[in-house]
Amino acid sequence: MTRAANTDTELLREYHTWLRLERGYSSNTIEGYEMDLDKLRTFCEEHQLDPVHLDFDALQEFVFEQFKDIRSEATQARILAGIHSWYRFLLYKNYIEQDPSELLEGPRKSKHLPTVLSLEEINRMMAAIDLSSNEGHRNRAMMEMLYGSGLRVSELVGLRLSQIYLNEHYMLIQGKGSKQRLVPLSPVAEEWFGYWMQDRATWPLKPESKDIAFVNRYGRPLTRAMVFTIVRRLCAEAGITKTVSPHTLRHSFATHLLQNGADLRIIQQLLGHEDLATTEIYTHVDVQDLRKAILQCHPANKMKGEK
Repeated sequence: MTRAANTDTELLREYHTWLRLERGYSSNTIEGYEMDLDKLRTFCEEHQLDPVHLDFDALQEFVFEQFKDIRSEATQARILAGIHSWYRFLLYKNYIEQDPSELLEGPRKSKHLPTVLSLEEINRMMAAIDLSSNEGHRNRAMMEMLYGSGLRVSELVGLRLSQIYLNEHYMLIQGKGSKQRLVPLSPVAEEWFGYWMQDRATWPLKPESKDIAFVNRYGRPLTRAMVFTIVRRLCAEAGITKTVSPHTLRHSFATHLLQNGADLRIIQQLLGHEDLATTEIYTHVDVQDLRKAILQCHPANKMKGEK
């Protein structure tokens, strides 16, 4: 027997709590899912439908309307994920007896190889940091943690001093879905973080920032957007023309580890991937590596070199 749905406000509040506490989603994921639900509710208002008791045909029509002007496969997939989440919640809480979104299919996300910086580009980027500026040591410490430990930008800005164990050379990282993992700190990252801690002690800190590792010049927690801006500015100053984001440093971290012989499962643990298949994208090699393998290993090329 199904439950009677509460008022709109109560149901939305219950959905938010379910996403946060029972599903353990990050605030960014929750915000995205709730935006998708708002689109569904708008559609239902326009067509005088109930977003709780919607049938498959109506959902298909909603998806068709949403996808008309959206070419991005990732955006389409995210909208579908938000809709699936809403009806899983309703089913789980016994507001409905059957999930009408169960057979909805979206685009299969094509796997694109991630953009990766070479070690030379990483070095140029680090060298572009103005260490004489007030934020110099902070920016260098952040870049070393993004590249040296493979942190996500959300993990970096959420990092707390109480999660950093310098004597043990580890950080306790709060990853996706509130899952925790231990990540080693490189000696280089530790050195630059030490310089930043000396600077940080002289900065005015807001009460909410006392335990936050990286703060802005006003003593408030650093935002994701600011880290994006810093990374892109450094790349521009270093003459790097690739499309780069903080996540590019995470990709570079994983790729460079793999190229230098690290086991894929260890990289999986360091990145906090649940599924090894997610990590396997780093097993790609570039065209130069392929050419080098042919020149060095193919018997025809070996014979030519022996003549």
